[in-house]
Amino acid sequence: MKEFFVDGHAASLLPDGYDFDLVWSDEFDGDTLDETKWDYRLCMMGKRHPAWTDKGVKIENSCAVFSIFEEDGNIVSSQLQTGYNYMDEPAVDTTTDDSVLQWPIGKLKNSKYTHKYGYYECRCKLQKNSGWWSAFWLQSPIIGSSLDTAISGIEVDIMESFAPGEVDVHVLHYNGYGQDHQSVVAGDKRENISLQDFHRFGCLWEPDGYTFFVDGVQDGEKISAPVSHTPQFILISTEVNGYRKSEKNATKEAREAAKLGDVFMVDYVRVFDIIK
Repeated sequence: MKEFFVDGHAASLLPDGYDFDLVWSDEFDGDTLDETKWDYRLCMMGKRHPAWTDKGVKIENSCAVFSIFEEDGNIVSSQLQTGYNYMDEPAVDTTTDDSVLQWPIGKLKNSKYTHKYGYYECRCKLQKNSGWWSAFWLQSPIIGSSLDTAISGIEVDIMESFAPGEVDVHVLHYNGYGQDHQSVVAGDKRENISLQDFHRFGCLWEPDGYTFFVDGVQDGEKISAPVSHTPQFILISTEVNGYRKSEKNATKEAREAAKLGDVFMVDYVRVFDIIK
């Protein structure tokens, strides 16, 4: 890997054998979230999520600091995104030309930032307590709208940490999240990762596949299929355990993490184009 320096900030670790151009980044400078780049994800699959809030990220010391806490009786945390999935927003009853027929989806939004191919990297410090989890990933705005992943795109899970000190394998989800859902994995599950240090997680997205990196080291073999050939948006997310179950209640561990004031910290997110 080779270093790419950004003035006043930690260097990126970029794959050897390529030349890169930095085309988008957030170094989380200042004291407020840059809302020209990010929005809060509050809904999933047509419903308002009870454990997602737009108050769970603070900008401190050039980091986006995600927290877990109690709000209106729920244990909550935040998800940030640079774009929107067309199936997330709740549908609202409406009419078209005096007809009651309508799409079963909510109002569409223009994404703030989408991109295709390149190297995507996040430098972050993982949460320290059980009960919630963090992730850095990409998603297509129209994932699952067809079985052609080149057009409809896929979900690219670059980093997911479901337990303190653990980082899961990298996963590609495609063909939506219903009966046609499929997935493929790369790399190895990592345990005993330092919770005191920042770590870099990256994905090299090329027209012929995806290669993943952890702290400058390639993790697993390149995945050559499926591959999205459509622009996708970026997500940094945290989620409270328990709300995906039928009872939709935070777990005991989540409530304890909220009392302890646990955080997940992101130093930067950067996107590089591959220079031909």
